[in-house]
Amino acid sequence: MMQTLDDQALDQLFRTARTHSAWQPRDVTEETLRRLYDMVRMGPTSANCCPARFVFVRSTAGKDKLLPCVSAGNADKTATAPCTVIVAYDKRFYDQLPTLFPHTDARSWFTGSEAFAEQTALRNSSLQAGYLILAARAMGLDTGPMSGFDSEAVDQAFFAGTDWTANMLVNLGYGDEAGLKPRLPRLAFEEACQLA
Repeated sequence: MMQTLDDQALDQLFRTARTHSAWQPRDVTEETLRRLYDMVRMGPTSANCCPARFVFVRSTAGKDKLLPCVSAGNADKTATAPCTVIVAYDKRFYDQLPTLFPHTDARSWFTGSEAFAEQTALRNSSLQAGYLILAARAMGLDTGPMSGFDSEAVDQAFFAGTDWTANMLVNLGYGDEAGLKPRLPRLAFEEACQLA
């Protein structure tokens, strides 16, 4: 039976967790990234489609390819982040469905409609990006998700000749709390929710 997480865990995941723009000079190891993905991949997606693909940009060469693709406002935080995750999705994610969802011909649901496949891939890879952020926080890492980048340039630099396309970027590492600004407001239940 599932139990409610304690306040310390809820604080770490949500209440005191912050989006970081400044980073400590601490490496995020390949072992850590593998453990992170092992958690992320367990999150549910529709029809277990798992369309997200992740590029963990850590090397100087990788950053040199990525930095020209990000907006000016995101350049410094991306340059100094120990790792920037390109969260992409595979436009042909459905080719994996015979393995991922074997009890029916789910592949055929998507091969007849490129628009439906694209919508499903975008929606579910965004969901998987959310899992990435929460799994990173659970592991003691900080994140800084971004959408300020040229997706076509990222696709050309990293995914030319593939069916992958960029969805969002997430800086990843150990945040420098000195770089935090006051928390911005959030909408109240009455402003964002309805009971039906």
